Amino acid sequence: MLLNRRTLVAVTLAGLVLTISGSAKAGEKKDIVDTAIAAGQFKTLAAALQAADLVDALKGKGPFTVFAPTDDAFSKLPEGTIAGLLKPESKGALAGILTYHVVSGAVDSGKVVKLSNATTLNGQRVDITVQDGGVMVDNAKVVTTDIHCSNGIIHVIDSVILPKSETIPATAVKAGTFKTLVAAVKTAGLLDALSGDKPLTVFAPTDEAFGRLPEGTVANLLKPENIDQLQRILLYHVVEGRVYSDQALKVKNASSL
Repeated sequence: MLLNRRTLVAVTLAGLVLTISGSAKAGEKKDIVDTAIAAGQFKTLAAALQAADLVDALKGKGPFTVFAPTDDAFSKLPEGTIAGLLKPESKGALAGILTYHVVSGAVDSGKVVKLSNATTLNGQRVDITVQDGGVMVDNAKVVTTDIHCSNGIIHVIDSVILPKSETIPATAVKAGTFKTLVAAVKTAGLLDALSGDKPLTVFAPTDEAFGRLPEGTVANLLKPENIDQLQRILLYHVVEGRVYSDQALKVKNASSL
């Protein structure tokens, strides 16, 4: 329903009601949230923003660039996924997914095609590639570009993109080439420290790298009486924050934990 001075929009999804009020003067651009709702194809996204308490953030000054999944994009997720994410206990996970779709700044299509990646508000990066004349953001195709809003830009994508959710130890175990490192982390009591929410960068030695140490070194370090020394060695391989390879090449040194 459109009024001369105020807009009142309600979106209902899985029992969740989203009500948003804002100015709607003739010729005035709407913010990202109101623009998405008015488009009519982002009902799931709007409901998710409400459930994650991100509506006010994306109605803020910005500017932001949102890679916005349509309702059809959300429908591609496994059955029950959306309903599960909209539950109060999933608020943190939902916020992590939604902020993975948002980049700080107004990045129009002309800038997007020149990027190989972009850091999201989630803290992780999305990969950006140009394929067959189209643009891919991770595994999602950009289907509509440059929807300009009062506080940023919306690019429409055809799939929901998901941030990495596995912890550093879990990723190391899955890789299969860090068995010694994983064993050392467990022995040193650092498993919880490397599995927390705090972003870290690990310069991880492979099993082959550990194999280059003098014979008996690893076995000796894994002894209970040498745990303090083992901890110091392992933490020397860890830096606070997410440091990507291109960033690492630009720094001369870094402080370890």
